[in-house]
Order: sequence, then C-alpha cells, then structure tokens
Amino acid sequence: MTVVVATEDFELYHGAVDELRDRGVTFTTIEPGDDLPDATTVVIRAESDDPLAEDARTVVADPEDPRRAVDEALAVLRGGEGRTVVGVDPGTRPGIAVLSGEVVVAAFHVPLDDVAETVRREVEDAVDPVVRVGDGARLQGAQLVRELADVPVELVDETGTTPYLGTGARGMGDVLAAVNIARLDGERVQSRDVEPTAGELQVIKNRSRERGEDDREIDDRLARRVAAGELTLAEALDEHRDRDDGS
Repeated sequence: MTVVVATEDFELYHGAVDELRDRGVTFTTIEPGDDLPDATTVVIRAESDDPLAEDARTVVADPEDPRRAVDEALAVLRGGEGRTVVGVDPGTRPGIAVLSGEVVVAAFHVPLDDVAETVRREVEDAVDPVVRVGDGARLQGAQLVRELADVPVELVDETGTTPYLGTGARGMGDVLAAVNIARLDGERVQSRDVEPTAGELQVIKNRSRERGEDDREIDDRLARRVAAGELTLAEALDEHRDRDDGS
C-alpha cells in the first residue's frame, strides 16, 4: 500500500512530501499523467491538477494545508476515514489530541485562550466531528464548553486518564490525557454551569493581581462573573479600576 503525490503545485508537493517524511510514511512521487505504481492506495493532488483516470482514491489538497491532506490520505491507508474526535484535557494550558478513528493525527499543548480556535481549525470540514472535554479543571472546562457552543461537545469523566510519566516524558501528561479522553464516550452538553468554590475564586483573584499592572486584585463579585464567563479577566480589571476611579 502506497501513498502517491502527483501534483504540479510546487507548494503542495514540498508540503506533502515533508509531512510524509516526518511521519515515516512510505510514499512515491510522480508527474501528473504518469501511470500509477501497482501498489497505489491513495493519491494526493491539488485542485489545479487534472483528475486521474486510474481507479485510486484521490485526496484533493489545499497547498496551504498539506497536513490535513496527509491526515486524510493516512486514514484511507489504514482502511477507513474514521470519525474526527478531538480530546481536550482542560486546565490553564490544556492538552489537545485529534484522532481520526483510533489513530492520533495531531496533538497540541496551548494556552487556554487558544484552545477554541485550535479545535475549530481541526474539525473544519470534518464529517460528524465531536469534541470531548474532560470534566476536571471545572472553571476552564466550563469556559471551553461556552466557547465551543457551535461544535458538538461531550463532557467526559476523566478519572484515570492521566498516565504515569516515566523518565523523559515530562510535559506530555496533558496531551496523553487528551488522547485517553478522546477515546471515552461522554455526555453531550451545550453548557456547563459551575458554582465556583472559594478556592477557585481566589485563583481568579490571584490571576488578576498577576495580570494587572498596578498589583490590583478584583473582588469576589467580579471574580464570580469571570468564572461564569460574563467578563474576561481584562474586563473585570477595567471595571474594578473604573469603580475605584469613580467613573
């Protein structure tokens, strides 16, 4: 079984070849119009290339996003496209794992504010995708559910999803937990109401003091609104500052 890159698009050619090499995939390249190798399973080409006459599965790729084309090609190579499932281990810097069927095709470790954009990019154009968010880190998880209201989201019991990390695996725990979360069925949700504890409110207040330029700490009322998603931390700081200034 072989992946074939058959394109005259310079950008796509180099992007797809680099992706395939990075993943250790056996592939070959041909000029559009050449005969396909006997073992060809899937062909990657650009929209601008002529369609192939041979009976082979074709992935029409965006030259600006070769990784997505390679993901699709590898899914075909493994015997089926599979459902796109994104697992998220919530926290201040969540781990994200993208699965096609049972295969992990991408992983990320990004700040909380970047998660929704990252997830939307990964499920764009996917057929029947689902995002599974762990139920730990309640406030961050609730924020993600709110921000992903336009995407199918399941809340997953993440008990036991964080693996033991041996020597040299430091920093991988959140991503590996996200892989395990992605593989668990959850409860479909559109929102998550969380009553913050005193400790959780204090964490938000501490973050406001760290974020503000004047060592300012917001009060419980504003911290509660931040926890509920009514205000961002920056907006809460501005409101607190305006109130003190008598505005």
